[in-house]
Order: sequence, then structure tokens, then C-alpha cells
Amino acid sequence: MRGRLCFLIAILTQALSRRSAHIHAEGKPLARIMAEHDPTPEQLAAIAAENESAEMVNYRAPAQKSLQEIHELDRNDESLRKYKEALLGSESVPEADPDVPNVQVTQLTLVCEAAPDALTIDLQEDLEPLKKQFFVLKEGVEYRIKINFKVNREIVSGLKYIQETFRKGVKIDKSAYMVGSYGPRPAEYEFLTPLEEAPKGMLARGTYNIRSHFSDDDKHDHLSWQWTLDIKKDWTD
Repeated sequence: MRGRLCFLIAILTQALSRRSAHIHAEGKPLARIMAEHDPTPEQLAAIAAENESAEMVNYRAPAQKSLQEIHELDRNDESLRKYKEALLGSESVPEADPDVPNVQVTQLTLVCEAAPDALTIDLQEDLEPLKKQFFVLKEGVEYRIKINFKVNREIVSGLKYIQETFRKGVKIDKSAYMVGSYGPRPAEYEFLTPLEEAPKGMLARGTYNIRSHFSDDDKHDHLSWQWTLDIKKDWTD
């Protein structure tokens, strides 16, 4: 649901608006017009082709090292010491429970100043009900996605947030965000996606099924979950 998606939907909406005005003049009710002119599979496929993200290029994952190995690296190198301190912090990290995953994804939030209520998903609970739970987003508003996560024991390299968006069973968008490399600490980290605008127009309104993945350079799937977004004309529709 990036800018290109909004652009394509705007084109389809303009065409629909002209057609709707003509049909309405012939006496057809608006509800029937909307039913007849939902996005077709071909239109959704065209949007999907336009919005398929290219793979991240010219990126090579660094060799994995344990936290102990990092601490032992070049103790007399001041610049490296400062780098390690920036990554790991100056305070020692308490030993984490070995049964707890190294990376824990705890929460997803739709950050939108215009929203009347907080749009937050607890990712530490049962994830199955999320598939049937609808989160309403008003068309055209600006928003970001915020991911809260923890790193418990070892440095993790090349964290990525990947999001695939489906409508009526057709994948219309795939976005991949490089989150970065993080060291263990007691407090949670936060990652914010760039500011985006929700799709708008008659064709854009409806239900979007989203598959989210939080992974890293070593292809560890730290968490995958599905959730549903409803784009509506207004918050209370």
C-alpha cells in the first residue's frame, strides 16, 4: 500500500467514477454500481505486478559471531571499542533465560495521529484470532507501522520486516524493510516504517489480508503472523 498502489487505484477510481455517473443517470442504484464495479482479478493482478518489491541487492550478510567473540575483538582498538559500545551498550546485560527465544517480537502498532483509538496488536498472545479481527483505517490518512521487539542473548544481524498484502486472495503488494543489527539489552527496541498514505477511493475501500514476517540474515523466522485491515470512508463506517 505504497504510493504506486495509491496511484493505480486512483486511475481505476476515476474510470469508475465516470462510469458510475453514466449508469446512475440511467437509474441504477449506487449499491448495485459498487457491486458491479469491484476490482476485477485482472485489475488486482495489474496492481500486484506494479507493486512487487525488488529484492534487496548488493547486500551481503556478515559472518555470525557470538556475543563473547564480539567482546574479545581488538580490545586495544579505540574506534572498535566505541562501535561495540554503541551496539551493545556500556552496561552489562543480565543473563537471559536460555529457553526464551533470542529475538521476541512483542507488538505491532499502526501509528496514525488521526485515529480516534490506538491500533495495537499484541503479538505475545494467541495469533490465530488476529486473522478474523478487523482493524479499521480511514482512507487517505497517513500512518506508519511500528514493531516492538527484544533481543535477549546474542547480537542479531540484518533484521528484516516483510509485509505481503492480499485482496480477494490476490497479492497486490510486498514490502521489505531493513530493520538492522541489534545487541541484547533488557529494554525493547522499536522500528518505524516510513510514512505512508492509506489508499483512498471507492475501489480502495474494503478488506486487506496482511501476512507479516520478522526474519534476519540467517533466514531465521522470528515471527510470522496474519492480520486484517479494513479501509473505510470514515473511522465509524
